[in-house]
Formats: sequence, structure tokens, C-alpha cells
Amino acid sequence: MHISPRDTAVAPEPYVVPPSQAFDGNDGSWSTFKISVGTPGQDFRVLPSTKSGVIQVVVPDGCQKGIDPSNCPQLRGAEVFNSAQNPGFQVSASNSWSAIGQYDVDLEDALNMTARGLFGFDKITLGPAADSRSKSMERQVVTGVAELDYFMGLLPLGQAEQSFSSIGDSIDSMLYQLRNTSKIPSFSFGYTAGAKYRLKSVFGNLVLGGYDSTRFKPNDNDFSFTFSTDPSKLLTVGVDSILATNSLEGTYSLSSGAHFSVIDSTVPHLWLPIDICTQFERAFGLTYDPRTDLYLVNDTIHEQLVSKNPTLTLKLVNSLENTAKNYANIQLPYSAFDLQASYPYYPNATNYFPIRRAANSTQYVLGRTLLQEAYLIVDYERANFTVAQAVFPDPLPAAKIVTIKSKLEQNSSSGSGPGLGTGAIVGIVIGVVALLLVAIFAFFFFRRRRTKQQTYELANNQVSDAGSSRFLNSAAPMKTQGPSELSGTPLTELDSPQVAHYPPDQKLPVSINDEPAELHAESRTPVTPRWQEVHLPLQPPSFPYDVDQVSSGSRSISQVPSDDGYATGSRSGVSPLTEHFRRE
Repeated sequence: MHISPRDTAVAPEPYVVPPSQAFDGNDGSWSTFKISVGTPGQDFRVLPSTKSGVIQVVVPDGCQKGIDPSNCPQLRGAEVFNSAQNPGFQVSASNSWSAIGQYDVDLEDALNMTARGLFGFDKITLGPAADSRSKSMERQVVTGVAELDYFMGLLPLGQAEQSFSSIGDSIDSMLYQLRNTSKIPSFSFGYTAGAKYRLKSVFGNLVLGGYDSTRFKPNDNDFSFTFSTDPSKLLTVGVDSILATNSLEGTYSLSSGAHFSVIDSTVPHLWLPIDICTQFERAFGLTYDPRTDLYLVNDTIHEQLVSKNPTLTLKLVNSLENTAKNYANIQLPYSAFDLQASYPYYPNATNYFPIRRAANSTQYVLGRTLLQEAYLIVDYERANFTVAQAVFPDPLPAAKIVTIKSKLEQNSSSGSGPGLGTGAIVGIVIGVVALLLVAIFAFFFFRRRRTKQQTYELANNQVSDAGSSRFLNSAAPMKTQGPSELSGTPLTELDSPQVAHYPPDQKLPVSINDEPAELHAESRTPVTPRWQEVHLPLQPPSFPYDVDQVSSGSRSISQVPSDDGYATGSRSGVSPLTEHFRRE
């Protein structure tokens, strides 16, 4: 299973699945959600399953005339279709149905729930078919089930893939495909089962790709549970303790040790170790029915429990080794356990307490009963989940939907850390602008200073025409040795002599503070650029500069060619930074 980068630049909003505004079930009153299957759409009321990966609905074979109640299809979630009560999902009435075949439904094999289902591909809509705002998905795996073990249809929230012998490749879960087709922002959900006994009946809340922050109280220590390494038991928690207050036995501990259990909303019951069930019998006056494997509450005990209104507290931990800090306490009033079982368990509605005896640790499950008073947030991309206490303020506030961002996109946009705040961004911008201004100022300042320095050095000192003429005319020619490259001193910074030797009768001191003056026409300044070496056809005579030892030190002075050296001839360009020549 691979999370793909999003095709669109703007992430989609979380999707709130609309509740059906009804409570259904043969083992309690559960808030259901409405979906549509097929083309044209056939509407059903279903229950969320935190374990299943595919849509599941009842088929016409699930309700037999003369055996099942006459309103069986309606009890099992089928709605009106083509102006009549739908007997169940009619594959022949769907233009988009594509059969896969019949296979066993192994979703709850560990709890001895068995069924045979008709599998196929079809269009599904998360909401009524008539509502254009509902999210739709083409070619999704749909299972039609008749067996009463799965009395209501299921809306899949799990990540399990499906594989069939008639199809080579495995098929991703519905929730995963919603994420990968950019219909929800991330592979995640938030869910609470709702509570008919709270206020004036509180419906369930299901958000795909986010959660509703008004429906729960964050844990005091604000921690998350990590996924189990067993893919079939991802939502495993440690049940550290179970404590009853105001029970028939007063404050009473129902557990003697901790155990691991899986949160699974597919089923309504709490499947517990037998010794804990025995403690429940004592604290709540329960009677075990071996025929149905349910715990019954007689009328007398029921009245006492309603009057006392005991509270049950489950301490859930991530690890049995660290129970002091990382835990969540979920409190449930007796009303959460005050349920009724009906057909096919009993012909009439019968009060029962929703705990079951687990044969072994593979059956330890915390079902839908817990999620009446808990809010579950699951993030498959980060492999963690949160269980927090559900709240029921009166009146219920408007929903505040919080987006769970995809891990892939969060990493690509902000790295592994949190994003920068507005203040930090403004500070960075100001700093960059200031640095840029300083750099620009420094560039022009040093450029102007360097230009002035070069102008000064090239102009040298102010020398009179007479001095220059006498100096050149009185100089004795020396033997020509040809032009040579300046030695030691950079080309752009030739030192100007401060004191020059003139004939005894013509020695004029020059101040370095004198204004630069244009050189005389008889100056020996080359007519070619200073970074070009001149190749001479002949060896012209050259004149030495006679410089005082005081001003020259040990410096070597190049010999400058005479005017004859600038006759027309070939020349090559030479870089002032390298010794390589480029012939033009």
C-alpha cells in the first residue's frame, strides 16, 4: 500500500458522513449513517466498522417471508427504492454492478461470526443518492450478506486489502482509495458512536480525513496510541484497570490485572476475560444466558441500577510498562450499558448488559459500547490513534472540523518540523532586505573608491612639461633588451616614485597631494590596453628609469620601450590574472 502525492495543488476538505438521523440495531440503539450503492443508487443505513475495508449491505435473501419479521428489510437498514421498500441490495437493478463471486466473510472469524457474501464492483456514495453533495466512488468492492450475524450493513473504516482467487491483484480499502483519489486530505478518520440516552439523543459523528474537536475532551497528558504490529489488530490498547463506582457493591475493582484488547466498532460488546466477567456479574447483578451467550438484567436489578447510575472507568494504556503517564481514562455511565436485545436473540426486546465471555486473548475486544462515550481518531499515515473522552454539552455546539494533513504533503512542505510562524517569516524578510541593501551599498562604495585609486595611480603626480622634456632629453640611451613583463607588482597598482633623479640643475620635488594632470603628449604611456602585450617586429631602443634607492628599494623596474616599439605589428591579449596568452 503506497500513499501517492496529490494530483491537485489544493488539498481537499475532510468529509463529514451524514448520519441517518435514526437509531438502529437488534443489540442496542445505534446511530447509523446513510450510504448509497449502485446505479441508480439504492440507499442503506449502515454502521461504521473500524476493521472492515469494504462496503457491506443486506441482500434480499437476508429476510425470509414467514420466518423473519415482515419489516425485516427495514430493520436491517434497507430504504425505499423505486417508490417501494427495498428488500435488500438488488444487483440486477444496478447498471454498474460487476460480479466477482461468492466468498466467505472472514471479518470476525475470531468471534465466531460467520457469513457467506456475494462480492462485486459497484458505485458507492457516502450519503443519500439524491444528495449531490455526497462523495461518490466508482468500482468499489461491495459485499451482499444475508446471515443475521451481520444484522446491519457496514461502512468500512479499516485499511485491510481484499484479495480474490478470480482477481490476481489485491484491492485497496475504500478509505485508502478516497485518500489516493484526493477526495479526502489524508488516510484518517474521527468517529464517535453517538448516544441515544444523552440529551435528546445525540447522533454519531464520522469525519473522513479529520475530526470534530467539539465532540471530545483532549487527554490531560495528550498522547497517542501506536499501532500494533499485527495488521488485523492495529487498534490495540492495554486495559490497565476497570473500576466501578456506585455499583451494587459500591466502589469495586473489576480487574485484577492488565490485558490487551482491540477497539472494533463492528461489534457492540466488550469481550473480556472470564474472571472480569465474573466480577461484573457480582457488581451489577447480571445473569448469564448460555443459549445466547449474553448477560441479562432482570427488572428488579434494572430499576436499582438506573437509580444508582453506576459509573465504569476504563484506564487504557499504550504499554503495560508505562502506565503512570501515557494513559486515557474513559468513563461510561450505566446508561451506556443499558441495552436491549431483540430478534433473532429474543422474540421481544430484553434488557441485557453488553459484555461477552472471551474464550482466549484472541477474542479480547472493546466494541461499539465504548465508543458511545469515547472519541476515536485514527491516522493510518502516521500509524497512531487517539482515544479521548466524548463530551455532550447542552446545547451541542456547531461542529469544528479539524483537518488531518497527509504526512507526505506535510513533510514536503515543511520538513520534519513545524511550519514557520508569521512573525518569523516577517523577521526573515526584513533581515534579507537589510542584508541586500548593505551589500549594494558596499559594492558601489568600494567600486567608487577603487576607481578613484586607479585614476590617481595612472595619473601619477603632476609633472611640468619642461621637467618632463629635460628629463627625457638628458637621459642616456641604454642597450635595447626588448620588452619584458612587469615583475612583482600587480598590473593595476604600479607604485609611483616619490623622488626622481633629474639633472643637477633640474630637480623638482613633487608632492603626492598635487592634483593629477593629464600626461604630456610625449609621455611614454602605451597606446595599447595594459593587459595586452606588444610583439615588436624590431627591437627598439629603450630608456631606463633612474630611480632613487630610497624610493625604489629592492624593487625591479621594467624597461619601457621607446616610441618605436609601438609601431604596427602583431599583438596578443593577455589576462591580468593568468600567464596564458590568447592570440587575436
